[in-house]
Amino acid sequence: MTASAEVASGFPREWVELTDPDDPEHQVRADLTWLLSSWTCVFGTPACQGTVAGRPDDGCCSHGAFLSDADDRDRLAAAVAELTEQDWQLHREGLGPQGYLEDDDLDDEPALRTRRTDGACVFLNRPGFAGGPGCALHQLALRQGRPPMETKPDVCWQLPIRRTEEWVTLADGAQVLQTTVGEYDRRGWGEGGADLHWWCTSSPDAHVGTEAVWQSYRLELIGLLGASVYDVLADLCRRRAGLGLVAVHPATSTAQDRPPRTG
Repeated sequence: MTASAEVASGFPREWVELTDPDDPEHQVRADLTWLLSSWTCVFGTPACQGTVAGRPDDGCCSHGAFLSDADDRDRLAAAVAELTEQDWQLHREGLGPQGYLEDDDLDDEPALRTRRTDGACVFLNRPGFAGGPGCALHQLALRQGRPPMETKPDVCWQLPIRRTEEWVTLADGAQVLQTTVGEYDRRGWGEGGADLHWWCTSSPDAHVGTEAVWQSYRLELIGLLGASVYDVLADLCRRRAGLGLVAVHPATSTAQDRPPRTG
């Protein structure tokens, strides 16, 4: 399948701001253009081109996953303890002398990431594996009837939603923690984002979901923002969708305007 041209960064977006109903010192900014887009994960389909040229079957798993903190590492360790050889193609290798983590640097600071082997994350089941291709940790969650966010590293279950947090001073001098959620586009990766072979959020080929992101990523958004914030945000998204979004994501527009692709 020939990939569609990705939309360029810098297009207009609609944002909404709200105060956490449970915490007046917590303010949330949300990108409605992204949350009302029709993006969906297309891993495992011909539409997914992968982030590394020549490795479409890796999806976004070529580089491994950086762990965010000790809780992230502990959750991963607990999930690994439950993986079987039927879940995880590289079970013996991942639990071997080299382990499933490796030392690296992130933003010039020491960091841990899931180890890469043969060009991709050690938890990635390759095509042809009897248990099925894709993330072993994701498959474990599905087998157990759990949300994948309970077994996967933070960065893996959050993508492609990007959350940033900072303390800001309002006009009246009050300080609030401002959480911003939006699209993890190429720019979100920093300078390396421009080098990705392909990135799904800017590709019309991935804007083919039957639900908007705020609906399909409900559990992830609750995990990032809390249930009370999500309920308010969901009401705002419903209202905005009913009124008609002004700044529609151009990848969604392109996907909706073109005839169905046949290959």
